[in-house]
Amino acid sequence: MFRLLFFSPRIAPNTGNAIRMVAATGCELHLVEPLGFDLSEPKLRRAGLDYHDLASVTVHPDLPAAWQALMPQRVYAFTAHATRSFADIAYQPGDVLMFGPEPTGLDAETLADPHVTAQVRIPMLAGRRSLNLSNAAAVAVYEAWRQHGFSGAV
Repeated sequence: MFRLLFFSPRIAPNTGNAIRMVAATGCELHLVEPLGFDLSEPKLRRAGLDYHDLASVTVHPDLPAAWQALMPQRVYAFTAHATRSFADIAYQPGDVLMFGPEPTGLDAETLADPHVTAQVRIPMLAGRRSLNLSNAAAVAVYEAWRQHGFSGAV
C-alpha cells in the first residue's frame, strides 16, 4: 500500500483525521518530529475516534531517520508551488506521499531533498492558498488507491 508522510504536522485534529483515513485505506502514516502537539491530545484522539488500533502510525525523530526506515523508491512532495498535477502520476505501492506542516507547507530545503522524486499539486481555483492538510492527504491517498482498483476494499 501507499505511505503517507506528514513532515512536522502542527494541528492535532488534522493528524487525527489522517489516522482515521489510513485505517480505512490500509495506508501507513509516518509522522516526522517535531510535532505541534502531543499524540495523546484529546482533539487528536477524538478526530481519530476508535481507529487508532486499526492504523499503522510511526513517529520518526527527523527526516533522515524517516528515510532510513522507509527506504523509499519514490517520494511525491505535495506543494501548492508545483506545476505538475498529482493526478498525472502513476502511483505504485510503496510510494511516499509527503505533506508539510500547516499552514506553511514544505519549505524549499525539504522540497530539494534528494529523496523527493517530484513535486506535485492538487488543482484548486486561483487565489486559494491550500486545502486543509487532512483533506489534501485523503484526496491524494484515494487517487493512488483508485489507480489500483481500490485493492482490498469492500
